[in-house]
Amino acid sequence: MKDCLLFVFKKSICIMFNRFSFKILPSVCRFSQKVAQPLRSKKPKSSTSTIQSYVDIKHLRVVGGKGGDGCISFLSVFGNEFAGPDGGDGGNGGHVIFQPSEDVKDLSRVPTVARANNGINGTTKDCHGKNADHCSIKVPVGTIIKDSTGKVVGDLSHPSLLFVAARGGAGGKGNHYFISDTQQTPQICEYGAQGEDLEYTIEVKSMAHIGLIGFPNAGKSTLLRAISRARPKVAPYPFTTLKPHVGIVQYDDYEQIAVADLPGLIPDSHKNKGLGIEFLKHAERCTALLYIIDMSEPEPWRHLEVLQFELSQFNDDLNSRPQLVAANKIDVPIAEENVEELKKRTDIPVIPISAKLGTNVSSLLREIKIIYDKEKENKQ
Repeated sequence: MKDCLLFVFKKSICIMFNRFSFKILPSVCRFSQKVAQPLRSKKPKSSTSTIQSYVDIKHLRVVGGKGGDGCISFLSVFGNEFAGPDGGDGGNGGHVIFQPSEDVKDLSRVPTVARANNGINGTTKDCHGKNADHCSIKVPVGTIIKDSTGKVVGDLSHPSLLFVAARGGAGGKGNHYFISDTQQTPQICEYGAQGEDLEYTIEVKSMAHIGLIGFPNAGKSTLLRAISRARPKVAPYPFTTLKPHVGIVQYDDYEQIAVADLPGLIPDSHKNKGLGIEFLKHAERCTALLYIIDMSEPEPWRHLEVLQFELSQFNDDLNSRPQLVAANKIDVPIAEENVEELKKRTDIPVIPISAKLGTNVSSLLREIKIIYDKEKENKQ
């Protein structure tokens, strides 16, 4: 009796498996590639109105510290009224140093004018002045330093590197230094030297893993708000975003992918129309490009062609980077027809999404993780 019941139970399981196997197989084939899943942030967004933009380029002036002045003094002690010169030397001025740090992510805390401290003047009784402390400015790892002519003079690609931007002046000598066989009572000293006064332009080599490229009001800021805790400004007028905003997408394999919301591009941006050159420089600092195309516009594939043309005119290497197209605003009725036409006109993978409603955003994040993993393997 037990054997009969066991046979009937096994047979029923086989029938159920055969009945529902055709429904399970498509999902198994679709997700056969193991890709980490994005995590939903449990921490609520801040209620303050502070907008934190990403600063990837900075122009600054650096001034080294002035050296301390030497001292003119003659020692007079009990029993020896003319004990000789005893003027001390001045201390050296401080340097201005760029120090890469993994704790710093952008250049927002780099001052416009950086001055090192001056050296202390020398005093009597052969007391030398104290050397000034150096002014250390922390910058992100991978910062490129250019001088006033645009020439690259430094590349801080490792945390152990340092770049002396402006040297401090040497301290002046006191009159004790100038004693000689023929001059036993010199009444001269040196002033401290002035520090270097230079100008630099520092740029971050890599800003984010993924850069959002698109026309104004295409939905880039809305998408960044949907996938991260970043809070870029969203408004119904063009050029809402004038500075990049970076958000972090976390996955269940403990990887974090940085996504940058870049200012919108327009035709002739490579000719610096609408601050186009400045906006295009942001795209150079992204590993992969994600085109955000507004599907509610007539002929949205024209927008993709214009964006690719502008990038190629500015830098040919940009179009060779990993690319993905996000067909945004599919909640609009006309969008479905435009998405199908867009897929026919481009070889780049197209992911239809609605950043406002969150439709198909998880599939987009999955494709982003695949691109990130491939780039990580290529670097290794």
